[in-house]
Amino acid sequence: MSSINVSTHPLVRQKISALRQRTNTSHQVRQLTDEIGRLLMYEATQDLHLAAQREPAHSPVAAYTAEAIKESHALVPILRSGLALLGAATDFLPLAQIHHLGLFREEATLLPVEYYNKLPRSCTVDECIVLDPMIATGGTADAAIQILKQWGAPRIKFVAVCVSRQGIDRLAREHPDVRFFVAVVDDVLDDQGFVVPGIGDCGDRLNNTA
Repeated sequence: MSSINVSTHPLVRQKISALRQRTNTSHQVRQLTDEIGRLLMYEATQDLHLAAQREPAHSPVAAYTAEAIKESHALVPILRSGLALLGAATDFLPLAQIHHLGLFREEATLLPVEYYNKLPRSCTVDECIVLDPMIATGGTADAAIQILKQWGAPRIKFVAVCVSRQGIDRLAREHPDVRFFVAVVDDVLDDQGFVVPGIGDCGDRLNNTA
């Protein structure tokens, strides 16, 4: 099974096409990113396991055995753009822990710089899901994954909206144990580290700071 899962859902493709539009307002960018995130979270959670609850539940008609997700989770948005996917993720996994990682790409070197990390002393969840709309060179994503592995995360998934072929192939090669759920893969990464045609500077577009 490939570690890269590219959505083929027609609604995802339509929403990606809409998200690319440079005339979008920041509100439209946030809304489309959230909607795509919900569709990706559906795909990212399909392999979860169910456990029967000990106490019987009751419908209006009869008693029944209730089921709940067995695994525990941590949602890890990469600041600041990853926050745009957090609402969708928490709606799917409302009991998940939430841990923020602050990483940005230095413009001159394109290397990741860590500026915020408040992970607890030890990892107590079964699975971490990293949230970041963009993967360009893959440097920031690689840094986040390495931080979580050092923390002791037993399993890691990564949810991203738009990724470069170069970046996602690098990550799959360096982290074959991580599963990536993405909406679209673009083939071109330019000299400035921008994905082409891409979705632009996601942080600026989300926060109206372009």
